[in-house]
Amino acid sequence: MAKTPNRAIIECGGVGYDVAISVATFTALPAEGAEARLHIYTHVREDQIALFGFAEPNEKKLFEKLLTISGIGPKLAITVLSGIDTDRLVTAIRAGDHATLTRIPGIGKKTAERVVLELKDKLDDMAVVSAPAARSALGPVADDALSAMVNLGYARAAALRAVEMVLAKDPGAANDFEMLFRAAMAAVR
Repeated sequence: MAKTPNRAIIECGGVGYDVAISVATFTALPAEGAEARLHIYTHVREDQIALFGFAEPNEKKLFEKLLTISGIGPKLAITVLSGIDTDRLVTAIRAGDHATLTRIPGIGKKTAERVVLELKDKLDDMAVVSAPAARSALGPVADDALSAMVNLGYARAAALRAVEMVLAKDPGAANDFEMLFRAAMAAVR
């Protein structure tokens, strides 16, 4: 197995399969060369067969639900799952939190409204982990800033250091995504 933040090459029976993955799945995968197991969604088009892999069955289930929405294809769905963890996404959809949804790359106001409208009542089978261990100690705004920086290509460790440094200097930034994100971007450069 080989991996990058958005792709993994999974060997099965001597054949290497190129699988698109979310950032959450990337972090859940073991080191390169180790044995890995993914839940696969196969997307078939007239000119292409694409594989999408997920470390957790709930992530795959949410991916499939996102595909039912007009205007969201598999590439955007995997981008959405890379921009926010599944529990926070489910919580935002159930709460009708358009602001959280529009912070995800590729999701505008109209798409966020469509996601809430079409999925709000269809997520009953999606359990949300509310245990404190499931959340970062940084808080939801800092998690969003960290996720955004990772999605932009920054190394997770460097982005985390920048976010922590900004929060140490200005604890009030923990409640303002834009301020925290801009300061962390400036700190990482």
